Amino acid sequence: MSTPVPILMYHAVGHRPAKAAYRLSVSPEAFAEQLELLDERGFTPLTTAQLGAAWRGGRALPLRPVLITFDDGYEGVHRHALPALAKHGFASTLFVSTGWLRGPYDTGGALDTMLDWDQVRELAAAGAEIGGHSHTHPQMDQLPDQDLLFEAKRCREIITEELGDRPVSFAYPYGYSSRRVRRTVREAGFAQSLAVGNALAQRCQGPYALERVTVQRGTGIEEFERLVEGRSIARNFARDRVLTKGYAMVRRARAAGRKVSRIRV
Repeated sequence: MSTPVPILMYHAVGHRPAKAAYRLSVSPEAFAEQLELLDERGFTPLTTAQLGAAWRGGRALPLRPVLITFDDGYEGVHRHALPALAKHGFASTLFVSTGWLRGPYDTGGALDTMLDWDQVRELAAAGAEIGGHSHTHPQMDQLPDQDLLFEAKRCREIITEELGDRPVSFAYPYGYSSRRVRRTVREAGFAQSLAVGNALAQRCQGPYALERVTVQRGTGIEEFERLVEGRSIARNFARDRVLTKGYAMVRRARAAGRKVSRIRV
């Protein structure tokens, strides 16, 4: 039986993030304190690719593994998170929405100041794994098949073109997926993908539904310690899970309504 692994999900890192990104942000000071705790407790950060390869190959993980992941591609990951990660020699994974980053592929819609491709390359050169997070950050399980495939493939194509390496890891925008979404992400060439779930990741979840734990503005250091130790996670996120289940019902109803409309047309 494999050891459960905490996969930490971060978004923006900054002093004054935009209002839309605030709740899912952390301050640079809080982030530095959290990394200090991981170092002191003897955790070994891995990239998502390293975890996926180890579990596929049946290889043993290092003592106290943990994953530090960032979604979307906010500029503060380069400005604030990179120096803190470098201080400890920690690995990380950055999942970028290619249509949100500053540069030739920008489609608009980003919630705050984003990375540009030079900064992404600097993060990669420093050892961060760069993964996919779709092109325009949609709710992927609500897309028709053609648009769904475009989001996964276009994201992978752009990252490959800009970095020279094909990304192998993906994270679902908003954490939403379905069997169809997971199959499409696999067909697009990704070897593993992360959801949210607010639970520890386990090999039995399968490579395309690995769960993560959300770190946000209100996560104090004592709560953070409980999360990485796997204690009281269910209690900490009980309210979020109720809201998620309720919203899932609404989204399923919307999807069914669109399907009926297409049939009528």
